[in-house]
Amino acid sequence: MLRRLLSVGGLFALFSAALVSNCQAQWPANQATLAHTVEQLISENAIPGAVVLMRQGDQEWVQAFGVADLKTKQPMQADMSFRVGSNTKTMTATVILQLVQEGKLKLDDKVSQFFDNVPQGDEVTIADLLDMRSGIATYSELKSFNRILDQQPTKTFTPEQLIQLGIEQPAMFKPGSEYFYSNTNYVMLGVLIERLTKMSLEDAFEQRIFKPLKMTRTLMPAQEDNKLPSPFAHGYLFGTNENPSLTDEQQKEALAGKLLPTDVTLANPSWGWAAGGAISTASDLAVYVEALVGGGLLDAPMQTKRLESIRPNNPDDPHSAGYGLGMAKLGPMLGHDGSLPGYQSFMGHDPKTGLTLIVLANLQETPGGEGAANIIAKALLQVPAAAE
Repeated sequence: MLRRLLSVGGLFALFSAALVSNCQAQWPANQATLAHTVEQLISENAIPGAVVLMRQGDQEWVQAFGVADLKTKQPMQADMSFRVGSNTKTMTATVILQLVQEGKLKLDDKVSQFFDNVPQGDEVTIADLLDMRSGIATYSELKSFNRILDQQPTKTFTPEQLIQLGIEQPAMFKPGSEYFYSNTNYVMLGVLIERLTKMSLEDAFEQRIFKPLKMTRTLMPAQEDNKLPSPFAHGYLFGTNENPSLTDEQQKEALAGKLLPTDVTLANPSWGWAAGGAISTASDLAVYVEALVGGGLLDAPMQTKRLESIRPNNPDDPHSAGYGLGMAKLGPMLGHDGSLPGYQSFMGHDPKTGLTLIVLANLQETPGGEGAANIIAKALLQVPAAAE
């Protein structure tokens, strides 16, 4: 089975109804217990390193674990840059919703108004693209595409190439009738942002999100740029994009430290672009997710519409993870996660308790195939409060 690049509903499944009912994380938290939990998880799952930030009100805990570079053994630092994968989608969606506020776009506009030859394009709406209910296939699960990522890791893809790969596949279902996580949706939305703002996506993000929130360590790199700003964590990958699953024997070797992951830090993220290309830090993401969920990037009516748009990914299970207008519900938290070669991340904010959680890991998936940051986030949300 191909690795589902960026972030997908399968990763969201970690945040189940059980987590919702058992979530105990609150302040004052036992920081020694939190740290021990992370240390144990990175050791047991062959995760090179991680950065964790938890805060509520004026209390904050930020700590780095493990190493940023397996070759040099450079320790992880709390201020290091990471590729944040599909957390980028929330940024793309935010700018789209801002454009709707400005009257430059409507949520019920049909995709056929902007793109030719899209399956069911005269039925798919902008809202369908945003909430992953378009029925448009994703290019990132194509075996041939993943083979290119393995063979030409520094290749630059254009948005037009990515969209074509997605729309030349048959429609998956009637628009609006089902949920399917498609990166093609968000590349199309990125193209719309550039057309309507008359600026590059990286400049639109900078002017509309990063600068207003003073996110000085966050950027959307240019499509040909495969570098990260210093200091940064190297990113690692077990298996390959085309064949991500390790055999039972390989899993044992990886967990024993006898099989090391591949350094894919400089793989070009242009194939993710508006669906997953951003770079950030734990502190910047905390500022961002609190504005994303709590307000500050959209006017009040649009913010309410966004929060109310979240529906369960599985209609038969109201407690399943949910998705709306570029925002996910993950257990008790609202936010997103992100996964792409070398990195996996989680950002969440609980509007009821005010708790914010950021986890950045420099490994995409553990030897067992789980999102490295997600398993840490899930565990931390179940750490009980310290006794007063």
